[in-house]
Amino acid sequence: MYAIICSGGKQYRVEEGQSIDVEKLNGQVGDKVNLEVLLLSNDSGIKTGKPILKDVVCEAEIIAQGKQDKIVVFKYKPKKNERKKQGHRQPFTRVKILSIK
Repeated sequence: MYAIICSGGKQYRVEEGQSIDVEKLNGQVGDKVNLEVLLLSNDSGIKTGKPILKDVVCEAEIIAQGKQDKIVVFKYKPKKNERKKQGHRQPFTRVKILSIK
């Protein structure tokens, strides 16, 4: 059994017991969150929502809050002595899928 969930404007294929990184969610480590389910596939077939399934919920637990590796953004204009160097670390939340009901 698996489900397609939506979090942070992105879609993820998840199964029970799996841990994934999603866009930063508000909450502390150990908190439980409910994620929207767009599609559910089980033994009886596939159910799709319009756009979400109202009667199905994916329960997950926050196991970590962190930041990804730094990326370097370097912009320059040739022959103009114009340079700009920036760094960015995107925050994320690691969640563990507890159940899909």
